[in-house]
Amino acid sequence: MTVSSPQGKRWMAWLAGGLLALSAAGSTAADFDPQRHGEARRLVAELAERGIDRDWLEAAMQAAEYRQSVLDAMSGAAEHRLTWPEYRAIFLDEARIANGAAFIAAHPDAFARAEADFGVPPEVIAAILGVETRYGEITGRHRVLDSLSTLAFHHPSRGRFFRGELAAFLEIAFEQQRAPGSLTGSYAGAMGYPQFIPTSYRAYAVDFDDDGLRDLWTNPVDAIGSVGNYFAEHGWRADAPIYHAVEGPAAPPEGIEFNRAARPPAVPAARLAASGLEMPGALADDHRLLPVALEAGEGTWRYVLGEQNFYVITRYNHSHLYAMAVTELAEAIAEARGRKAGWLDAADTLPEEAS
Repeated sequence: MTVSSPQGKRWMAWLAGGLLALSAAGSTAADFDPQRHGEARRLVAELAERGIDRDWLEAAMQAAEYRQSVLDAMSGAAEHRLTWPEYRAIFLDEARIANGAAFIAAHPDAFARAEADFGVPPEVIAAILGVETRYGEITGRHRVLDSLSTLAFHHPSRGRFFRGELAAFLEIAFEQQRAPGSLTGSYAGAMGYPQFIPTSYRAYAVDFDDDGLRDLWTNPVDAIGSVGNYFAEHGWRADAPIYHAVEGPAAPPEGIEFNRAARPPAVPAARLAASGLEMPGALADDHRLLPVALEAGEGTWRYVLGEQNFYVITRYNHSHLYAMAVTELAEAIAEARGRKAGWLDAADTLPEEAS
């Protein structure tokens, strides 16, 4: 491609616009300048070998800034410091419930297609978007370029993981002709309506409106389809329950591993029954569940038995509190829409594929 060709001129105009956006962000320290930063230089070389223009990569990394605030925020996530009542109160407010029902009403065709294609109910997809960004209202004000560069090269234990996210982010920005410094997200580099991290964006985002672009920043239809696809790819079971609410002892019984949301359902129903938890009658003794104990306040406990779909929600965020918040928000949105959330409540019988 020559600069004198129409395609070349368009590419150079886009590159110039990207450089302008990056410089406007105020980068003066050149914290990750590949000319001086060895790890950044190696990343540029790797991505250049994959076909990304080297000049564009170097300009991007020269404009990336170190953000101590990002490292500080990583250690203070709400999942690590809040009780269940405190965590629940953040996401189960009246406005978020009403706006979830309104969001579904505003995009009925997209939600219907997502349920038909992926088996995920509209309320569950909406609840994810509601918890993550209030349906696209709050998508994050951190420059993704800065956040991921800081985490890639300065996080004490997860630098390798975030280096992969930084590489994926640069690939996405280049492919979509977006100036890297113009894209914002969470302090951890999550982006758009559904707050996909870059590798998830590359793997699971779908062009749900067939406009030729997988756009999770500004396109709610693509976001709806992408959340449905994400769940389907992680093993969502259509028409199967998410959890069972059960009674149990005054305090969580010893010998049962509760709240291990990072693992698939693994504890047999018979073992849970022997520990004092009341099992739904339809569950076979060898049926595997994910037991959750929620401290409800004043020394009381609430018990939940997660099914496969509960585990799938934790693929989005590994916290059991997160999965419960999404599930209860979905239930509340269904109620606001006048729908019975039978696909969420404890069921007398389980679909054959879920047993």
